[in-house]
Amino acid sequence: MGTKALIAENYNQRIVRNPKISGGQPVFKGTRVTLRTVLASLAEGDSVEEILADFPGLSADDVRAAIAFAAASAHEDLPIPALPDIG
Repeated sequence: MGTKALIAENYNQRIVRNPKISGGQPVFKGTRVTLRTVLASLAEGDSVEEILADFPGLSADDVRAAIAFAAASAHEDLPIPALPDIG
């Protein structure tokens, strides 16, 4: 199993919720950095290197876990439209 598959399957080991930390928002384990903050930074076009510079407690694997979490959430929440019948 490659690193990418490992991160995708195990993002829940990096992203945790605790009602005593950041009001129960998802954060990266061992930090108070919220998942929302990292996803917003990515959406604004920040690179992994910029995010790591802003949040030195994170690793590149944490950022990949955020992307995997978002992808899994989108897969669950967004219906995939059927392909048009071209035949």
